[in-house]
Amino acid sequence: MEGERKKTRSQTLRQHMISLLEEEGMSGRDLSKALGIRERAVYEHLAHAAKSVSRAGGQLVVLPFRCLSCGYVFKDRRRFSPPGRCPQCRKAHIERPVYRILRSSSGRSQQHSS
Repeated sequence: MEGERKKTRSQTLRQHMISLLEEEGMSGRDLSKALGIRERAVYEHLAHAAKSVSRAGGQLVVLPFRCLSCGYVFKDRRRFSPPGRCPQCRKAHIERPVYRILRSSSGRSQQHSS
């Protein structure tokens, strides 16, 4: 990973996650490896990180899940964890989304998109 930063002693796990996502977009699996935690735990932390970023005037942007079999896009999905299968074709071949944090220059931002 290009912009991978080392966690400083004063950073919490979520602060480290936020700093990684401010530098580059990453999947849940990428974050799991960079943070040294299970992928399932990443999705729990993402929900809390999204709230913190929003309060600070930023936005957690999520490129949506997409079925690799039929092309269905999960554009209205609110959860960060991956879906089990596609509602259209019922297959489980789902593309992993990319998460990225954008900071607003005006200080206020909209809610995260997922």
